[in-house]
Parts: sequence; C-alpha cells; structure tokens
Amino acid sequence: MVEFALIAPTLCLFLIGAFDISHTLYMQSVLQGAVQKAARDGTLESASGSDSTPRDLLDEMVREQLLPLNKNAQINFNRRFYRTFSEAAAAKAEKFTDSASPSLYHDGKCNNGEAYEDANNNGRFDRDGGDSADRAGARDNIVYTVTVSYPRLFPLDRLIGGNGTTTLNASTVLASQPYGDQDRYSPMTIRHCGTGTPGSDAPVADVP
Repeated sequence: MVEFALIAPTLCLFLIGAFDISHTLYMQSVLQGAVQKAARDGTLESASGSDSTPRDLLDEMVREQLLPLNKNAQINFNRRFYRTFSEAAAAKAEKFTDSASPSLYHDGKCNNGEAYEDANNNGRFDRDGGDSADRAGARDNIVYTVTVSYPRLFPLDRLIGGNGTTTLNASTVLASQPYGDQDRYSPMTIRHCGTGTPGSDAPVADVP
C-alpha cells in the first residue's frame, strides 16, 4: 500500500498525459484529412470567385468534422495562391534590401523604408511570397491552411508555465483546374516597406 501510494501520483500523471497526447494526435489526423478533402473540392474554378459561397461551404465542412471533437475549438482559415507549385512549397518572402537599422545591424525584416520587389504587384510586402486567393485563377496553386486552437483536455502544461491551450495547423497545396490559360503578373514594381512601428511590414507610398 505504501509503495502504491508513492507511485500512484506519477502513474496518474502518466496516464492523463498519454490520454491528452492521444487526443491531440487524433485531432491532428482528423484536421489533416478534413483539410485535404476541402482543398480538393476547393480547386474547382467555380469555387474561386469572391462573389460565390462554395469556400464558406468548404470551411463549414471542416468545422463539422472538428467541432464534435472539441466544441470550444477556435478555427481559422487562410488561403494563399502562387503561380507555380515550387513557389508554393518554398513560400519565400519577396526580395528586399535589408539595410542596417539605426542600431547598426540587419534585422531580417522589411521595414524603415527598405526597398522590396513587389513581384505580384498587390501593393504590399508578402513575407510568404504569396497572394490573396481572391486573385487566383486557372492553373494557379492554392495553399489552404487551417489553424485550430482549443483548451487541452488535461492542461498539465500549466504546471510548467503553459497556457493550457493546444494549437494545431494543417495545410495542403493543389492546383486550380485548367479551365483557361494561366494569367501572368505584370513586371514587378519596386516599393518600400513601412516606416512606422519597428518591424512593421505595412506598405507606404513609393519613394521617388
């Protein structure tokens, strides 16, 4: 009895942790499957226009599969498009000149009026090199990402300073159906990143 009393707390923590990890893995598996199915349906060109509702229907399909597993889950959706699959896989930031800041070092961010190449001509610096899915068309590659945050079943992480929340994400890349010729971007434009809050990527008017 004494030995059991000594190991019981550790055993209980181990079992609770195992249950929590198992639920997280199952949630991740369901999330990935739901995202892949929704993305396949979303590649239809009829679902790419901003005046229609198929995207909302696809998002709702994902919610219907995830919320029964945790009704308090917060689900966010994001779509970005690229001209080629290799660009989507790389997700590189648009090229910019990282000049030295007033503190005399390069911070790796496009800010303080630094010049960048607006390759997709959307008027802003894209850290992932992508563009709004509203501008996608035939043969473009859509990156569909879903992020889910929910309270852990057993928030043991709070014992070590955690917040008791699990955040999962899943994404997939698929090409839009070729119901037409792929558009091309016009020649890239040199613009300059924001000069406001340090680290801001907000675009400002071009500097002559």
